[in-house]
Amino acid sequence: MLEQVSSVSYKVGGSLAFNHPTYVARKADKELLTALEKGKFCYVFNCRQMGKSSLRVQAMHQLQAQGMSCASIDITSLGSDLDQQQWYNGIITQLFLGFSLTGKINLKNWLKERENISPVQKLKEFLEEVILVHAKGEKAFIFIDEIDKVLSLKFSLDDFFSLIRFCYNQRAEDKRYERLCFALFGVATPSDLIREKTQTPFNIGQAIELTGFTLEEVSPLASGLITIAKNPDRVLQIILDWTGGQPFLTQKICFLLLQQDQFITDGEEKKIVEKIIDEKVIKFWESQDEPVHFKTIRDRLFRDEQKTGRLLGLYQHILKVGFVEADNSSEQSELRLTGLVVKRHNQLTVYNRIYQTIFSLDWVSQELAKIRPYSESILAWETSHFQDQSRLLRGQALKDALQWSANKSLSNLDYQFLNASQNLEQQEAEKANLILQAANQKAQRRIYFGSAILVFSLLGSVFALGLARMAYQKQSEAHLGTELQRIADSAERQFSFEEMNGLLSAMQAGQTLKTMVKPHEQLRDYPATSPLLALQKILNTIQEKNSLSGHKEGVTGVVFSPNGQLIATVSNDETLKLWTNQGQFLRQFSGHQGSIYSVSFSPNSQLIATASKDETVKLWNVQGQLLKTFKGHQGSVYSVTFSPDGKYLASSSRDKTVRLWDLQGKTLAILNGHQKSIDDVQFSPDGTFLVTVS
Repeated sequence: MLEQVSSVSYKVGGSLAFNHPTYVARKADKELLTALEKGKFCYVFNCRQMGKSSLRVQAMHQLQAQGMSCASIDITSLGSDLDQQQWYNGIITQLFLGFSLTGKINLKNWLKERENISPVQKLKEFLEEVILVHAKGEKAFIFIDEIDKVLSLKFSLDDFFSLIRFCYNQRAEDKRYERLCFALFGVATPSDLIREKTQTPFNIGQAIELTGFTLEEVSPLASGLITIAKNPDRVLQIILDWTGGQPFLTQKICFLLLQQDQFITDGEEKKIVEKIIDEKVIKFWESQDEPVHFKTIRDRLFRDEQKTGRLLGLYQHILKVGFVEADNSSEQSELRLTGLVVKRHNQLTVYNRIYQTIFSLDWVSQELAKIRPYSESILAWETSHFQDQSRLLRGQALKDALQWSANKSLSNLDYQFLNASQNLEQQEAEKANLILQAANQKAQRRIYFGSAILVFSLLGSVFALGLARMAYQKQSEAHLGTELQRIADSAERQFSFEEMNGLLSAMQAGQTLKTMVKPHEQLRDYPATSPLLALQKILNTIQEKNSLSGHKEGVTGVVFSPNGQLIATVSNDETLKLWTNQGQFLRQFSGHQGSIYSVSFSPNSQLIATASKDETVKLWNVQGQLLKTFKGHQGSVYSVTFSPDGKYLASSSRDKTVRLWDLQGKTLAILNGHQKSIDDVQFSPDGTFLVTVS
């Protein structure tokens, strides 16, 4: 066999050792190492089999070579059938072993002495009393792999992630914490990991983007092909044309080529590589998917029944059009985590030709047909270019579809189809209202008829009175139904211009209809169901207005101008950015020499004040000009605010003081009394008082 001649073996799946000859160093290697050396909190979140664990191994080796202490925690090894106490004890044990602390403390006794404190407090004490005391080197790095496994735990780990944030914030008061650094790796987004969204720790972190192999980076793989190919570089180029540089697939195809008893001569590279890919990778992929790769992608698509339709619909659209503009939406993030698509030049595209061949348009259509109860109807409606109304749903079929879609995130096409079906039903309801008007007239005649019977027949008086009352009730309901129809139509029109008022109008009409429905009767027996249809349409239309993106590090503050026309954001990247209220970027303000923690508009919306780690407050106009730098604090400035009349500024600081300034930068007063950092300061509405928190 030819592979016996080669001294290089490709490793398909699993982590590569730091000295493995086929390890491909990428841009992320340098970015991660540089950020960690600076003491930053880093996270590498990406789809599976992109080389995250191998990247971790490389980073740890290089840091250890510099004399740093490193420990790695694999969340998978802790297991899942644990209580909170056991889980934290497992973390502590792995840190104990990872930092080689045997002989430094008796771990069993140490844990026993702290049985009665909370798990997170126990971990905090272990970091402070053990790792920061006994770990060697200038810094101690904690690498946490497979972090997404915490999603399957039965208890919340918000406190765990808050502890990581605490370790970084504590650096301002305790220099020992500058030695402690964390890096997280896994298949997740930052928002996935925090159940209580107000406690996210990722405003201090740096995301490391892990991309596929490029032709310039992939040269280490060529050494394994030298014995089987005349032109290894040409072979690699063709492989990358198919894999898009996806690390697992690239290594696997190199491995498969090495198994063949065939030398690749000049000119044969394309034919032989494509033959291997077709026969050994694409054909019968479900039986040849070893180690598992494509099944992992498929399972990720289907792991959440509520989101599957949305993800398949988005992927289907990308296949048809070729790309979609990238944004920060949850469905795009989730689709990227499957590995099927990748962000290039601010567009989402299918990652590679192999995925596009296996997970094709036909495959997507078949999978959507399995989950949609109206697959044939929506396909026929789409084929008719959305003109064939006979394919739309009505009556019970529409009700069943709406019930099925409840709590699911569907594709845009699904929502268009359901909305078109609802619109058609509403039109038919309007026709029914015409019939209702005729019923009104008939009800009026019944009232007169019932009254006549009451006069002329004493024996029939009770019956006539009941008939008259029933008729009057029906007439009232008919009038109310007509009014509800008018309100609902108005709400839909209003929503196009003013979303909140339109939504409230539709909700109020729906509540009124609800009070009309008797417990033993059904909604379809009532004169107007349009409020519910209008409300459903409005809810389907509501969406996030804008997502402001552009800062290079975590965003630490955001504020609207008092006139509502502008938005200001500040960040750890030392910049202030100004936007319109529609999300359009206007300008960037630079000048601080540290993270900016707070931002405030003047009451007239013309001035902006910022507070920074560099111990200063800066005053700007909205045109971007720096007007004044306020100096005096002896520590990071955490908060700044204008007085209600716009004549003064108040700032709070790590130096345990609040300073009151005029707009020329003169200190008018220094307020003392707190024993620790003052995190925030605010004026009372009349400007006569200040309140502080510490």
